[in-house]
Amino acid sequence: MALQSGEKPMFTGYISSKPNSSWTLLGLRLVAFLATAAATLVMLLNKQTKTFVVATIGTTPVNVTLTAKFHHTPAFVFFVIANGVASIHNLVMIMVDLLGSKLDYKDLRFAMIAILDMVNVALVSGGATAAAFMAELGKNGNSHARWDKICDKFGKFCDQGGGALIASFIALALMLLISVMSIIKLLNSHKSHSVLPN
Repeated sequence: MALQSGEKPMFTGYISSKPNSSWTLLGLRLVAFLATAAATLVMLLNKQTKTFVVATIGTTPVNVTLTAKFHHTPAFVFFVIANGVASIHNLVMIMVDLLGSKLDYKDLRFAMIAILDMVNVALVSGGATAAAFMAELGKNGNSHARWDKICDKFGKFCDQGGGALIASFIALALMLLISVMSIIKLLNSHKSHSVLPN
């Protein structure tokens, strides 16, 4: 149907413009939410306690009990916060997608969603990279700085942290794809709102 001169094209809503791409985006957001939530919970619950013999006095061993926890390392704390924020963002965006057909969206709201998606990509990227650096240090140590590795002593702690990192990097890849799709959706929305010249 041709547009009358000066008449603006109708905008039907967030989901209804392209149902297949909207359901794809919703599915990606759901998987990204599950991945960031898993990364957050796995790292949040990451803790291992071990007892070591540090000396022997006569025949009596001197034991020291040490506990490795995620909050002993600021990089892991940032990792938990970054993935937690991304989980909340994805959950809110899932609700927005599901209610999108009932809401009247403007270009500004599309832009805000795209910007928030990019911010969360940067946040998860920073958290995952910082945690990966500390994980590498824990696994191999640093002979130049004389920092010992700990993964040979706290294997369960390192394995659980590695699982959280894998989940976070999967979420990062999905969120990057979501961010690209959000930008494309924003561009398509802007094109559909533009008025054709006479």
